[in-house]
Amino acid sequence: MLFTTLTLAAARQKLAERLCPLPCEEVPLAEALGRVLSGPVQAREDVPGFDRATMDGFAVRAADTFGASEGLPAYLRVTGEVLMGQAPNGRVGPGEAWRIPTGGMLPEGADAVVMVEHTEEVSSDMVAVLRPVAPEENVVRRGDDVRAGAVILPAGRRLRPQDIGLLAACGVARVSVAKRPVVGIIGTGDEIVGIEATPAPGQVRDVNTPALAAAVCAAGGVPVVFGVVRDELSALEEVLSEALAAAEMVLLTGGSSVGVRDLTLRAVAALPGAEVLFHGLAVKPGKPTVGAVVNGRLVVGLPGHPVSALVVFEFLVRPLLEPERIDRVPLKVRLGRSLRSAPGREDYFRARLVVENGVLVAEPILGKSGLIATLSEAEGLIRLPLDVAGAEAGEMVDFFLL
Repeated sequence: MLFTTLTLAAARQKLAERLCPLPCEEVPLAEALGRVLSGPVQAREDVPGFDRATMDGFAVRAADTFGASEGLPAYLRVTGEVLMGQAPNGRVGPGEAWRIPTGGMLPEGADAVVMVEHTEEVSSDMVAVLRPVAPEENVVRRGDDVRAGAVILPAGRRLRPQDIGLLAACGVARVSVAKRPVVGIIGTGDEIVGIEATPAPGQVRDVNTPALAAAVCAAGGVPVVFGVVRDELSALEEVLSEALAAAEMVLLTGGSSVGVRDLTLRAVAALPGAEVLFHGLAVKPGKPTVGAVVNGRLVVGLPGHPVSALVVFEFLVRPLLEPERIDRVPLKVRLGRSLRSAPGREDYFRARLVVENGVLVAEPILGKSGLIATLSEAEGLIRLPLDVAGAEAGEMVDFFLL
């Protein structure tokens, strides 16, 4: 099965359809950052749980301040003070005011807070209000942030720092999340040596397995690296079987293009229960990519060139680990120089962003797919779609931040 080419979207859909749901586990909130909620979270109580001031000042009845000005202040009698962390032990009556700090609980009878900057204390028990306030001004009412029973976070949400804060505000100390996907990573090639080694002529250091392990971590997965396997079919089959027993998904790099010594497709197809879903993507870089499923576990054979491997990971594999990225919306930026493409395939170009006259401009970084430094220099990727033959300088193009 050689080069049954699919679009990137079609290939991603085929893999997504075969992706098995991950089991759930409960974790404390302190360990929940970056995890994916297995179900919706409902608020058990109102947040805030009481009416509170958003400014230092005086709790008042708004009607008592109407018409107040610096030339004709409204004079109110100070009859109490709100203490932080305590409920007021009285109420605000007509013509009265209570001192209140930011976050303090609004006493009964009050419906607004006058900022301290808009008052003058005439005496210890009298304040002059120099500016009127409307009802609810400088006040947050009970439940303004969250209502009890409301769904505060949906299933499938990858938790961000602000989500952790929301859960904490609602008193959620533990959450049910999807298990982190375990992703096996296998490198291939007789020419690949370890990072610490000094490559002999014809050899190169292993770039792909550490880069892909980092990419898996960034996507919320747990990478398990099985090392670099020599270009030998039986050895690759053995390591691939070991990886499939330990991981929900396996990534192989190298050995996926058409050639005598390219073994990924043969090794995958030889496994019991294997089904090859596609071999080849209508994309550059990354055409010689293999997608397969083996007894419910996904196998993706990535190209050997580091840029190709990481670009395909970003748009094919990462959305499977981070489902929120499947419908990822690109930035629209101005193209800094003309680019040529081939109709019938998506082209991705490394680029850096610059600002020219207040407008974001993508400056392409040209280089072959074996040059990892060009991807390290890039801040993102320009995408030219299937149906175009290029783009001219000054056109607006799709740009994906890396």
